[in-house]
Amino acid sequence: MASEVWTSVLSLTGVALGGGLTALSQRATQRSADRAEERRLRAATGEARRAEQLQAIKEFIACAQAAERAAYSRPDPWGGDDGWSAPAGATMTTLWVAERHLVLLCDPDLHATVHAYGRALNQAVWRDIGDTEVNEHLEECKTAFMTAARAGLSSLPGQAP
Repeated sequence: MASEVWTSVLSLTGVALGGGLTALSQRATQRSADRAEERRLRAATGEARRAEQLQAIKEFIACAQAAERAAYSRPDPWGGDDGWSAPAGATMTTLWVAERHLVLLCDPDLHATVHAYGRALNQAVWRDIGDTEVNEHLEECKTAFMTAARAGLSSLPGQAP
């Protein structure tokens, strides 16, 4: 009879030990799956954020090009503006809105350069640049902005420009 009790105890111990090991294994597997899902979500969020920032940068660049066209097409001071002023003002408003989007979405390191480039464009459009050529006036700010934008996009974790 003692051997039957001993066999039963061993059987119950084996069942308990097997059940415990199975539970531990399932818990470890679930934790691993949860970590993998968290990494996947972080990567997807990072990629979505980068895409959003890239779109905002593209929109700002398009607005900057429109502002440059407005600066180059500005009539001479002694001529009539032939309806130039209103569209130029609308172009600059669109540029400033695009600039604010970048300030909201992008790295703070980009803020100063995007603002400086916007100010330089504003000066060029409204001819607050004296006798300086438009492209000469804009080149330094444009280059600084593009460098900062590129750096901001490449500084996102796991991303390349």
